[in-house]
Amino acid sequence: MGVGVADLPLHGGRVPLWMIRYMERMAAAIARAIVDVHGPEALVRGLSDPVWFQAFNNVIGMDWDSSGSTTVLTAVLKRVSWESEDLQFLVLGGKGGRMRLVPEEAREAERRLGVDARLIERFSRAAARIDSALLQDGYEVYHHAVFVASEKAIVVVQQGMNAERGMARRYHVDRLAVEEPHSGVAGSPENSVVNVTARESRDARRFFVDLVGEGARRLKKLIAEANRLVEGRPTLLDFTGNRPNKPLEKPAYYRPVKIDSRLEKALIELERHGLASEEDLLDAPGVTPKVVRALALVADLIYSIPTSTRDPVTAPLNPFAYAYAVGGKDGVPYKYSRETVERVTLTLEEAIEAARLGDREKIRALKRLRSLLRSYLGVEG
Repeated sequence: MGVGVADLPLHGGRVPLWMIRYMERMAAAIARAIVDVHGPEALVRGLSDPVWFQAFNNVIGMDWDSSGSTTVLTAVLKRVSWESEDLQFLVLGGKGGRMRLVPEEAREAERRLGVDARLIERFSRAAARIDSALLQDGYEVYHHAVFVASEKAIVVVQQGMNAERGMARRYHVDRLAVEEPHSGVAGSPENSVVNVTARESRDARRFFVDLVGEGARRLKKLIAEANRLVEGRPTLLDFTGNRPNKPLEKPAYYRPVKIDSRLEKALIELERHGLASEEDLLDAPGVTPKVVRALALVADLIYSIPTSTRDPVTAPLNPFAYAYAVGGKDGVPYKYSRETVERVTLTLEEAIEAARLGDREKIRALKRLRSLLRSYLGVEG
């Protein structure tokens, strides 16, 4: 599966209801064609690719460059998936308060799809932890959706906002793993990043496990020692002759971590639960963004084990390389065409229905469509 990146400026406003209805009908027809040709797992795998996700968004008429491309496409596919059981996939969660619906909706997903609700919830919690604590890039997550077709096809799509820059960033998580869990991240590259999930952070993650094993009281003292190093104040290391040199290029975590009641509570909670391995960073209580930054600071400044500051996004793509089938909501590259939407959707619906009824010509047409879809979905056969 390929990965990509596109800038996503924060846009206000709403999509007109009449256009949403057209988008839903067209999205349902496209999804049904993909499911009929490749199955629901292939559709979910496609949505794990930020470029494929964006192309789907554009082909139903949404903007190529707005934060709404994530929230609208997700909402459209959620409605379609819940109303059409034959599609055999579901979208859980969504924007704002809808994020909290995942546990309840996971139980219905288990009933409909046979996927263990506990697995869905664990995947959801892990992805939330990954993009809020283990990857710290200045974006606050406000959209969290889980796309699920089977136990082997679960993808979490999240979006964060940086209000100061007026930009959004979309995260695609397709692996329940602490190392390199993203299939792609869409957004502008950032300079100030703490990336515990990076492959280069493997030694740091393993050392975090050891640090937590030292206990909350010991860890608190180490954080205070690291703070003194950052601030240039005398430390015990001055007397041992082991004071590290100040880095020429300061990483994102190279600033004091305030030791307050919330941090102390998190450290005690983490000590009580413990970390058996680095994978426990995905769901252990007490692994807050502040605790993660404190662990990174201590590991680097006192023990010379750095945490990666690599941003997981890839190089920006030309947004006009995306295919436009029906125009765009904001008239870019041309006005949204209701007539084209109706014609394309009706053609797809008729072809799918005829194929299901055994029309050989329509079946051959869908098989030809299969060869076109294969290159986008990255599947064989």
